[in-house]
Amino acid sequence: MEAETRKDLLKACRDYLQTRVSVVKKAMDGLKEDLENESKSSAGDKFETGREMINIEWNKLSVQLNEYDRLGNILNRIEDYKPNGNVVLGSIVVTNVAKYFVAIPAGEITSGKDKFYAVGIKSPIAQVLLGKKAGEKAVFNGREFEVLEIT
Repeated sequence: MEAETRKDLLKACRDYLQTRVSVVKKAMDGLKEDLENESKSSAGDKFETGREMINIEWNKLSVQLNEYDRLGNILNRIEDYKPNGNVVLGSIVVTNVAKYFVAIPAGEITSGKDKFYAVGIKSPIAQVLLGKKAGEKAVFNGREFEVLEIT
């Protein structure tokens, strides 16, 4: 069950990343097209301004693509996860409030009928959870909760 849940959660995170990467690549393709059209039709200051705006947007998208690549690498590291009793990167954490997958910031994901929140290791909730053991209590946003299970 636990291994199956982890596979489901990893797949959901990979699907999330793939969707994001597809959107960025589509936007980059559109910018390439815009740049080609800009090169054919303009001259002078207007041309340079248009090209520079496209370059700025391209650079922003490249940064996003690099970030998604980094997140994919984190998911690759989680594939070798071995539970050790503490909350670490790759842990599935069940609390009396919610269920978390400490992986990448992918938001709400599901495994079977269960809803989880995929959170990045640097997120505030992950920072509160890291190092906790089952049975320990923690406080987040002024609300106390208990860690029930870590897998």
